[in-house]
Amino acid sequence: MNFEWQLLITHSFSFLITLWILKRFAWGPLLSLIDERREKIVGEFETIEREKEKADVLNADYAAKLREIDNERRAKIVEAVNEGKKIAEEIQASARSEAQDIRRKSKSELERELAKAKVQLKNDMVSLSLAATEKLLKEKLEEAQHRKLIGDYIDELEKA
Repeated sequence: MNFEWQLLITHSFSFLITLWILKRFAWGPLLSLIDERREKIVGEFETIEREKEKADVLNADYAAKLREIDNERRAKIVEAVNEGKKIAEEIQASARSEAQDIRRKSKSELERELAKAKVQLKNDMVSLSLAATEKLLKEKLEEAQHRKLIGDYIDELEKA
């Protein structure tokens, strides 16, 4: 095995020169690029964290607003139900009032009809009594006098 010192020295020297050139001209810019990239990534992570915190705050705000809206909705539903009950009570009161008015009118109409029927019955009884009396007596007296006598008799019967 033949070892060539010159080749080894040349390669070593070339390696050292290349290493020095790389360190001098390439290593610094490469490290600065890596550092810039690292700082950019760290900055992006910080931005992401800030945005995440903002999103959490917004999410909490939206949740609170949704709870407020839900509470308002429930309050409006309760208000509408109460308003409906109030309207239903008013309708029922109105219906009761109308029913009472109808009963009063019917009662007064019935009383009028009853009074008319009594008067008509009285007149019919007077006429029947006159006819019966006329047949009994076989003569006709004054009708006005007969009516008065029979009407008085019927009034006495009613009082009794």
